[in-house]
Amino acid sequence: MTKITAAITAVGKYIPEHTLTNKELETMVDTNDEWITSRTGIKERRILKGEGLGTSFMAIKAAEDLLQKSNTNPEDIDMVIVATATPDMPVASTAAYTASKIGAVNAFSYDLQAACSSFLYGMSTASSYIESGRYKKVLLIGADKMSSIIDYSDRATCIIFGDGAGAVLFEPNNDGLGLQDEYLRSDGIGRDFLKIDAGGSILPASEETVKNKQHFVHQEGKTVFKFAVSNMADVSEKMLTRNNLTKDDIQWLVPHQANKRIIEATANRVGLEDDKVMMNIHKYGNTTSATLPLLLADYEKELKKGDNLIFAAFGGGFTWGAIYLKWAYNS
Repeated sequence: MTKITAAITAVGKYIPEHTLTNKELETMVDTNDEWITSRTGIKERRILKGEGLGTSFMAIKAAEDLLQKSNTNPEDIDMVIVATATPDMPVASTAAYTASKIGAVNAFSYDLQAACSSFLYGMSTASSYIESGRYKKVLLIGADKMSSIIDYSDRATCIIFGDGAGAVLFEPNNDGLGLQDEYLRSDGIGRDFLKIDAGGSILPASEETVKNKQHFVHQEGKTVFKFAVSNMADVSEKMLTRNNLTKDDIQWLVPHQANKRIIEATANRVGLEDDKVMMNIHKYGNTTSATLPLLLADYEKELKKGDNLIFAAFGGGFTWGAIYLKWAYNS
């Protein structure tokens, strides 16, 4: 009996219209374009503007882009996962709302939260459902409205993050294409270094927490950078080693877009040249759960059937990992 693998068969994306440039940030906080570019590689990021527009707005747009491009009937989708660190609201599922709005009336849905590793973990989850034979079409969306949790007077974080969404469709494959291997990790020590203090069960929202700006992302940059550099590089190298792959076997590295220096360190560890490394951080900044699917959407036309892709991510918590995937189609 042929083994079922889970392959990505379609991608979609959405980026907001409003662009926040480094030059504009210079008027908001004590920073400058040269400083931001040299340390992060970011030139601009997109910001979702408009009253009442949250993460679901972008998730729906990305999903609709995928459905339209692939001519997929939303009623054929079995499940919808929204990977996000910024759900529309507590308790009520952003994925359930998204599924209803796109017409995926036969799907069950839920949110998945692992900070910047959310989409990577979602790939593992979606693939497992497909490989089990239980479901045929799983829509995985990575979407984050990071501007909703960023303090634009904190130069340590406001220069980094942007808003956006990307989507992929996972379907069964009998030709050995799709997800081949994964190595996913986590370490609870990380919650001291990248977090939002208030709004959860430990410290519920109050007048005091709002006044103290405790509902915004707090990051100890040097510590997070150190962990991210070593761990993203380690898991990427491990993916190659345990699958007997050399750098020549890899067509693309698909790294989380947190910082250009982290991306370069990961690429260097596995010996990949720049032209094999997907990068769009200069255009979008760090869109958290959306970085990996946005890369696939931006590079889709360059991907060929059978290409070997190594995905790698690192996020708050800490969460991190790598996935080895064979691309399933020529666009």
